[in-house]
Amino acid sequence: MGANKLHGFGLGLRTDHYADFRAAPARELGVDWLEVISENYLVPGGKPLAHLDAIRRDVPMVMHGVSMSIGGSDALDLAYLRELKALADRIEPAWLSDHLCWTGVNGHNLHDLLPLPYTEAALRHVTERVLRVQDVLGRQLLLENVSSYVSWSADEMSEWQFIAELTRRADCELLLDVNNVYVSATNHGFDPRAFIDAMPAGRVRQIHLAGHETNDDGFLVDTHDHPVCEAVWALYRHTIARLGPVPTMIERDDHIPPLAELVDELARARRECAAALAERQRAPMLEVAP
Repeated sequence: MGANKLHGFGLGLRTDHYADFRAAPARELGVDWLEVISENYLVPGGKPLAHLDAIRRDVPMVMHGVSMSIGGSDALDLAYLRELKALADRIEPAWLSDHLCWTGVNGHNLHDLLPLPYTEAALRHVTERVLRVQDVLGRQLLLENVSSYVSWSADEMSEWQFIAELTRRADCELLLDVNNVYVSATNHGFDPRAFIDAMPAGRVRQIHLAGHETNDDGFLVDTHDHPVCEAVWALYRHTIARLGPVPTMIERDDHIPPLAELVDELARARRECAAALAERQRAPMLEVAP
């Protein structure tokens, strides 16, 4: 299934909801497509892969990874990339994504999505690695902006400038996490709308929405264990008004509620998107990045 054939509103497939999606087609439950965490299905055989094979017959899917470390200094893990390709060949996702970050050094996985220095040297490094990954996978890669809590003193450009230029040089696409934009903007004191406005519209293939927490120091932490907050809904409306309709999903990774609650939240995403598109039609043509 090609990327241009996927539309609408999706959820992340989690073990809590396997039975729901096995019992009825996802679209009958109010879900247009599902996103799977790639690493959960790389082991041959077993129950997770059996569930995945059964569920994917009724609903389009996309793959989302957390282990590529596209910005890392260690060599790319070619064995991991071959496993990703084999899984993609098996389930035929509309696209495959990972995070614009690094996750470890010297062979040690730090189990976190760590921000890059936004420098020309880092841009060249990541561009070369993205091109190699796309060559191995035989498809374009989507990269997601991460939430961040620290920045590099060596930064030479903004995160949004780095992202836009990376997509141009590497001919890759974007998974725009609106919650992550809001979290990082709050933590670092920049305007989240400036970030959204700088995104190249033709490269944004998917949107994530999620919840976050505030820690004791006042920093926002991307936890994926709460409903989407009102400020993120407002930023999502701005995003759709700027970029037009983009396939959107709700992420929930902890405190996972019954499927019906997530479907209700997804229904709000549909309403917010429709309202933003109506506003887009009424407003003068907005200038957006190509």
